[in-house]
Amino acid sequence: MKKIEAIIRKSKFDDVKEALHQIEVNFFSYWDVTGVGNEKQGHVYRGISYSTADIQRRYLSVVVSDEFLQKTVDAILEAAYSGNVGDGKIFVSDVIEAYRIRTKENGQAGIN
Repeated sequence: MKKIEAIIRKSKFDDVKEALHQIEVNFFSYWDVTGVGNEKQGHVYRGISYSTADIQRRYLSVVVSDEFLQKTVDAILEAAYSGNVGDGKIFVSDVIEAYRIRTKENGQAGIN
């Protein structure tokens, strides 16, 4: 099993969610997060100066079988892409074990 963590633009979240549903990834968690990006200069809007160093993003966490990994990553890459700086990042890590609390199933059965 693999855990996919993706940090994406908030504006692309609905596209990513739809892409995941289309490939039958129907369970994942997400959070609104703030990060620090490469852009360090401030901007002025209507006479008010604000920093663009803190960037609002959405953080997704998905656990899938090894066979579903590439399909899931490709769906996120395609749906989250805008071609501009700040599109986000995807991280993949191993999941040693998973359990479904209600049925006490583990392994692949625990995430299906």
